[in-house]
This record gives sequence, C-alpha cells and structure tokens, in this order.
Amino acid sequence: MAGTKLMDVIVPELFNPYVMNKSMELSALVQSGIVANNSEFDKLASQAAPIINMPFFEDLTGESEQIIENVDLEDNKITSNKDMACVIRRAKMWSATDLSAALAGTDPMGAIACLAANFWARDTQKELIAILKGIFGTVEDVDTGTKETRLLSNLLDISGETGDAANWSVNSFIDAQQLLGDAQGQLTAVVMHSATWSYLKKKNFSDVERQSVDVSFDTYQGKRVIVDDGCPVENGVYTTYLFGQGAIALGNGSPVGFVATETDRDKQKGSGVDYLINRKTYILHPRGISFTNANVDKKEGPSRLELADAKNWKPVYEPKQIRVVAFKHKIG
Repeated sequence: MAGTKLMDVIVPELFNPYVMNKSMELSALVQSGIVANNSEFDKLASQAAPIINMPFFEDLTGESEQIIENVDLEDNKITSNKDMACVIRRAKMWSATDLSAALAGTDPMGAIACLAANFWARDTQKELIAILKGIFGTVEDVDTGTKETRLLSNLLDISGETGDAANWSVNSFIDAQQLLGDAQGQLTAVVMHSATWSYLKKKNFSDVERQSVDVSFDTYQGKRVIVDDGCPVENGVYTTYLFGQGAIALGNGSPVGFVATETDRDKQKGSGVDYLINRKTYILHPRGISFTNANVDKKEGPSRLELADAKNWKPVYEPKQIRVVAFKHKIG
C-alpha cells in the first residue's frame, strides 16, 4: 500500500461510528456494567448546551395509613429535583508516522479505528477517575476555613486507624458496602489501584478468583475488579471505588455541526505528512450527583482537572440511591 494516504482510506461517516462502538466494546467500565449507555443519554449528549438538566422525581416517603370508615386519607405530594450533567468535549490528532503500520494492513481503516478506539477507551477511564476524585473531594470555604466532603455519606476512610486496622481487610470491605445499607446489593464492581490488587493476591485471599466465563475480569467478594493506576494514592493511602450497575451514565453525542473525524495533509513537510483528527462529545455522569459548574473556566465545558474539582459536584439523590462508594485504606 505504498503511497496510500489517510484520506484514501478514512471514510468519516463510517469511521466514527465504528470507533464509538469499538471503544465501548473495549471498555472495562462498560463491560463490567458500571457505565450504562442508551439512546436517551446519546440525545442529551448531542445538545449544544455545555450543561444538561436531568429532572427526576424524589422517592416516595412516609408510611401507609390505616383505613377508617368516613375518614379522609392525608394528601401526599410527590416532589421533584434536578440532576445536572456536563458535556465533555475532547479531541486527539495523530500523524501518519503514528499510524504508518496500520496503513500497511489489509484493512487500514479498520486497523486505524481499532487504535483510536483503544485510545478512547483508556482516555474515558481516566475521565471517570477524575470525576470520582471530584465527587469525593473536599470543598473548603476560604472565608470561614470550614471543610466539607459533600458525599461523605458514601465514603469509608480507615487509613487513620493504627497498625493493621488501617489496611484493607475483608471486614473493612464489607463495612464499605454497608454504607449503602439495604441497598448494598446493588454494588457489583470495584475499581482499585494495581498495588491494592497485588496486595490482595499476595495475601492469598480465598475470594480472589478469575472469572472462568470472561478471562478479562477477576472478581473479589463476587464483584468484578477493574485495575487502574489512576486511582488516588497519597502518602500511602489508597482509594478504591465500589459501583452499582449503571452507576455512571454514558451518552455519545453528535451535535449539529460537530465534525467528529477529519483528515488533513501538510504538503510542505518532506514528502508530506498526513493527519487524523478525532473528536468526541459525550456525557459521563455519576447518577444523582449534580455538576454545579461552579469552577469551570471555558464555556465549552470542563477540563479533566476541573472534573476532579470538588466544587463542581453536589449530591442530589439520597445516599442509598447513589451507587458509588469510596473506600480509603492502606495496604501494609
């Protein structure tokens, strides 16, 4: 395929949907059930506005009433609230030198699309880790000096304990699940640092097993394990995250006028350099935790650093309805 140029093999209308679908297929987050995608989320992500309103009805509370002849029942209202998500806009450009091996393949567009899909699957996982840092972060009031962890209800921190009590144990992991009370059965997956996973395997815990059906996942206490070194580590304190099915909403957007894939060529550089530009606009939203947009510099949407800023997040669901738990611990 000597002399082949990117513009000869890339068909944007075919390339971008393939990359999008392949990215989800390769994503451990999607395959584990942590991240859920549907057409409704895709529509929301396709809106032009950087902030999306997601209204919802509050759960019904109180107790039933006894039926008494000729006595009116008390009138109870259903209340509503508003969840808000941000649209994430990202782009990446590659040159032909990065893609030259793929151009030599029998299906160059497919090969390049697979490379791009692998990149976006990894990149999306990094975005989620940044979001998790934000929703469990601490906000400080500069005037009063007071600090607030807005999702403290879903955070267990044993790192300040003495000796082995600060280390991960089966009991402490169960305690972390207990933060959701009778809703803990919703927790189905766990994301941890590779050092934490290695620690568990060294300890030879009997409940650390490889799933026979899907060799790409290990399990711990019956929960799928995803290993990501983006999980926070600070002064020997590791943060592990537990998730329920569909805890994170994923919407792949295609706004009007949005160009997802383009090729370009610089004719003046030597024999010429080809470029492939791939863009994404999507939502990756923890259900029940509103994006406040309190500290975002650009009108187009938040950077990854801003997603990790606790000022930009505020819970709007009841704690049990938020299917994410953070577990801070040491590993000996």
